[in-house]
Amino acid sequence: MAAVTAAMVKELRESTGAGMMECKKALTETDGDMEAAVDVLRKSGAAKVEKKAGRIAAEGITRVASEGNTAVVVEVNSETDFVAKNATFQEFVQAVADST
Repeated sequence: MAAVTAAMVKELRESTGAGMMECKKALTETDGDMEAAVDVLRKSGAAKVEKKAGRIAAEGITRVASEGNTAVVVEVNSETDFVAKNATFQEFVQAVADST
């Protein structure tokens, strides 16, 4: 069994964007094989995406923008009300409304 070093974890993390512990687990599982670890992360990532696909984004906000005789109503949903109350999220929704 190959020793998994911090440098290996860092390299895998930078190349995949996965979390540090996920990278370490994947490298440990594959005995330090970088390519196999990437495959492990892809498979686990696909499983996570599938799990999240069933979630409902029931919170959110709407914004209205009008110009002349044209108006648009934009609704952007999120999973939690904490996101919907966030100033950055609200600015984003207004920017979307203003851009259409």
